[in-house]
Formats: sequence, structure tokens, C-alpha cells
Amino acid sequence: MALLRNAWSRGTLAELHDLSAVALRDSLRKGEVSSAEAAAHFLARIEQQNPLLGAFVTVTAEQAMASARAADALRSSVPPGELPFLHGMPLAFKDLTDVAGVVTTHGSSALDHRPALSDGPLVALLKGAGVVSLGKTQVPEFGLTAYSENRVAPPSRNPHAPSRSSGGSSGGSAAAVAAALLPFAPGTDGGGSIRIPAAACGLVGLKPGRGLVPAGESLGDPARLVVAGPLARSAADAALMTDALVPSPESVRDGGYLARVHQEPPRLRIGVTLDSPWSGTFPFTPDQEALDALRTGEKLLEHAGHSLSEAGIRYDNRYPDAFTTAWTAPVGAARISPHREALLAPLTRTFRRRAQQRSPAKLNEALAFLRQFQRDTVTQYAQWDLLLMPALAQAPRPVGWFTGTAHGGDRWPAAQWAGDADGDYRKQCEFAPWSSMVNVCGLPAITIPVHWTGNAPGLGLPLGIQLVGPMGSEALLLQVARGLGY
Repeated sequence: MALLRNAWSRGTLAELHDLSAVALRDSLRKGEVSSAEAAAHFLARIEQQNPLLGAFVTVTAEQAMASARAADALRSSVPPGELPFLHGMPLAFKDLTDVAGVVTTHGSSALDHRPALSDGPLVALLKGAGVVSLGKTQVPEFGLTAYSENRVAPPSRNPHAPSRSSGGSSGGSAAAVAAALLPFAPGTDGGGSIRIPAAACGLVGLKPGRGLVPAGESLGDPARLVVAGPLARSAADAALMTDALVPSPESVRDGGYLARVHQEPPRLRIGVTLDSPWSGTFPFTPDQEALDALRTGEKLLEHAGHSLSEAGIRYDNRYPDAFTTAWTAPVGAARISPHREALLAPLTRTFRRRAQQRSPAKLNEALAFLRQFQRDTVTQYAQWDLLLMPALAQAPRPVGWFTGTAHGGDRWPAAQWAGDADGDYRKQCEFAPWSSMVNVCGLPAITIPVHWTGNAPGLGLPLGIQLVGPMGSEALLLQVARGLGY
């Protein structure tokens, strides 16, 4: 408490959360702000706002303050140039990844909730970069859905409209960043799980290309869909996180993503498309608000000097079945005691049963198809420098909308979920029809919050665009986002 009182008297608590992640990182390295002050400030904000938002499942205040004091001790003993890259930066991790000594729930009541024995690779990487973990953020059960609601903790809500969802599966992290409970956060994306919540919460969300961030990959991911990336309030903050996630000689030699984000991008040929591989199975019509966001994005890109043209993309209509087979394979293999399977949410239970009923040959057939789909799609995309499409087909949905929870999800725990797994899944695919194929292709993509309902930034609901680039275009995507003012 003395620490908090001292920080208040110095005026730091009223200001730290308004700093960009880059500015906060620089202040921590210079000693203008101590790590303990930063951690205490953000923990105070979490304590105040999380009961409404449900962004955090677990807050590890004691561990955070101990880590922050250790970071301050390190700073007093080494030159600034020898400090870790993200020295003292407060952060949190999705409740799908292990943090030593903290329970990982995976968003599921069907698992035993025991403290993790060690850090997962992504956590170890970022702790090695100097971050201070404040806790674990809300996710859907096993990260399966485009909304972050489960039977473990209250749903994650959208800071711009708490009756609405913050998206998924990185929904808790996105809500925390959008509400300035964190300066930025790492997410993981296997079918849109960074880009969907970033778009829903008005953030910049970068999905790096396959293989760029090995620490975010999963051994239980047969199609290699999952990659880690940043959720941030600006392209520069996203670049800072990317530099921490990609500690390679190449990035250091080029000055890193943060240095390159400030460079002017070349004039680009950008293809504009509404085509989706889900259209044949789940025909959908984008909401006018999503189309308005696309038009806004087009105008901004043209004003920045880029050339836009219509792009007609042909997708194989076998894609939905093959993707769903690969996407749900891990939950079929999850270690869950038979007597606890009844505790799974209806969607998880249904897809687990179907995954277990499929033969290994069926999965291999789906994986082979997805490899061919990748080759065909990447060939088509190569006609343009970047592809442009809406980030989402609809504005953020009400909490409980996907599951049919009574009273829009206001009652928790949700004792009576509708149980319509196929209806739930269809709604998700219609909500985010331009996400998963980017993971299958292994390509980088970025979402940019260019539009707000009612044309009222910060007052309405955010809507954005997605730009998809070729392999190795992460820096270019960040440059384009910054060139649009984000």
C-alpha cells in the first residue's frame, strides 16, 4: 500500500495506462518509472475494471510484484544497455498457455485445475525478454471459438460496449488491452484468434506467418495453424511486441520491426475481395457496417497512394469440412476423464465426439487437401501485393449470442446453454468468414480498426479491415497500418 500511495503522490497512476507500450518500455528502461510502480498501477486498474469486463480469469498480484521488484533490482545493478528488451513491462497470458505456479484452466470445467509446473515456450520467451506477468486472461474452452465465454469464469466483455463480446479466442487479452488494463499483450491465432478479438475491440492485431514465432506453435496442431502475435493499440506497439517474439539475427540487423514500422511502405497493388471459402457451406451477407468499414479502408489506402482493384478468388468448396476436421482434431485427443465429459460445453463435446469417431485416414485426407488448398490459394493471392477484405462480417455480437445463453449471457455460470453446436459453429463462420484460410495458407495478416458504428470513434462499436500479405511481409503490413494512422 505504501508503494501505491507513493505512486499516486507522484502522479504516475493517472498517466501510465495512457502511455503507448513503446513509451512505457522506454520509461522503464530509463528509470523514469519503476517496474513496481507500473505493475501496481495496472493491477489497480484490473482490480477496478475486471469485475465488469471479465478479461482476467486469474490475477497473480503477489507474483507480479515480486517479479517487478526483481526487475528493479536488476536495473540498479546493470547498465541500461544490458537490460532485457522488455524490461519490467506488465503483461498477461491467455489461459491456454502454462505459467509456472499458476493454474491453466484451458477454459474448461472438465479438467483438473492444478498449477503449472513450468512456463510454456511463449511465456518463457517473453519472461526472458523481461516482462512481468500479471495473470491469465479469459478464453473459450480449449480456444475453439470466436467468443471468450466458458463455464469456468465470467465471459470476457467488450470495453466499448460490455453487453457485447470481445471475440475469441484471445478475447480476454484483447479486452484488457482495449481497456488499458495492459499496455499490449501476446495472443495466439489458429483460425483468427488474434485478428477476431482485435477487430471486435478496436485494436491492431498481427498474425505472423507460419514459422516466424516458433514459441507460439503447438505440438497438438496437425495442420500447423497456430502462431503467436501481438494485440496492441498501434502498429508501433505491435512492432515492439513482434521484436520480442522474433529475436532473430535478421530482425536485429535490420533494426527490428519497431525501426522498420516508421519507414514509408512502397506503393502497393492491393486486391479487394469479399470471397470466402465458407460461402458454399454457410452462405452469408456482410452487414452494411462491415461494408462501410471496407469502403473506409479502401479510401484510406487510396489516399496513401496504393492502387486497388477487384480480386476474384476461387476457393474449393471442400474447404469447410477439411478445415473443421483439422481444427477439431486436438480436442478429440485431449486427456479428459470420461466421467467429466458431461462438463464440456455443447460445442466442445460435440466436436470431441466427432473427432474421436473419425479415422486417422480421414484426418490425413483433410490435411493433404489443406496443403493443396494452400498452394492454390497462395498462387491466386500472388497476383497482388496485398489482399484487402473486411476483418469481420458483422459488428461484435452480444454476449451469449453464439451459445443461445439465457438473457444474452448476463447469467453466469450458464447452467442452460442452448446445446446447438452446429448452429453455434455456423454463426461463428458467418461472423468471421475471412480468417481461417489465412492460417491454412500460413500467411501473415493484420487487422486495422478503421471504422466505428455511428462514425463515433471510441463511442460506437469498432469495425476493421484485414490485409493479407505474402510470406515475410509482417514489416510491410505494420508499415501500411501505421501509414493509415494506426
